Amino acid sequence: MESHTDRFIRYLATERGLSDAYQSSVRQTLDALAKWVKSRRMELRDIGTDELAAFLVQRKAEGLNAASLRITTVHLKVFFRWLARKGTLEMNPAEPLLAPRPDMTLPETLHASEVGKLLDSIDPSQPLGRRDLAILELFYSSGLRLSELCKVRLEMMDFEEGFMRITGKGNKTRVVRVGKKALAAMENYLTNERPGLVTKKTSSHVFLSVRGGALSPDRVRQIVKERARFAGIEQNIYPHLLRHSFATHLLEGGADLRVIQELLGHADISTTQIYTHVDRQRLKAVHKQFHPRG
Repeated sequence: MESHTDRFIRYLATERGLSDAYQSSVRQTLDALAKWVKSRRMELRDIGTDELAAFLVQRKAEGLNAASLRITTVHLKVFFRWLARKGTLEMNPAEPLLAPRPDMTLPETLHASEVGKLLDSIDPSQPLGRRDLAILELFYSSGLRLSELCKVRLEMMDFEEGFMRITGKGNKTRVVRVGKKALAAMENYLTNERPGLVTKKTSSHVFLSVRGGALSPDRVRQIVKERARFAGIEQNIYPHLLRHSFATHLLEGGADLRVIQELLGHADISTTQIYTHVDRQRLKAVHKQFHPRG
């Protein structure tokens, strides 16, 4: 973290010509992040949207107000966008973060009815409908990260038991559950659509493009947004939103936090605890809306 921070600050100074005050402000944010990451014995490659959200929650607990959190979020977005553009990271984990309003410091989640609306809008009989439905069902059923979904291979699947073996951050392997509807969508796609996408050079990746290659993260992100737009959902939809919705809905349904931690592949329970924060915010909003003295 420290070496990347130094290079980024030099970039802000020499290529962007930003002020000393701005450079100092950015360095404070990144130094705090480096300290947080070190305390959890993580590496730069282990930092995802969940971890950044948990970092923001801690900063709020330490006393940062909404305005300071908004600035911190901007710093994170700019820094990780720079790392992704340089190729240091495969993708920008700060992209889904929202610049927090006074009552919001975390990425949004979708209501279960909106998830249903999104999934029900996909017609499997249309071209690539089976593939796209399988992608979205798997995101919501298993809480996969975007990078993990793109790397899913046929040999990772156990259709008989309804499980999938995933290698996530830090090359850590975990077993995730694939729900009945996601399993049915996957089997429909693999049986009736994927064979038509296969070419001589096709690998064992599950999700293929029209040219027979593995789908890239950018293309999957685009597919999710296109499907949401077609469903008439105005909210900004992106893959990690479905991961957050997966975890939040499990918590709302009574799932144990440790189980959610294992399913998401979080190394630290404190990262998973961001979902208790989301649930508390939801409860406060419901109480305020419906209680006579809310």
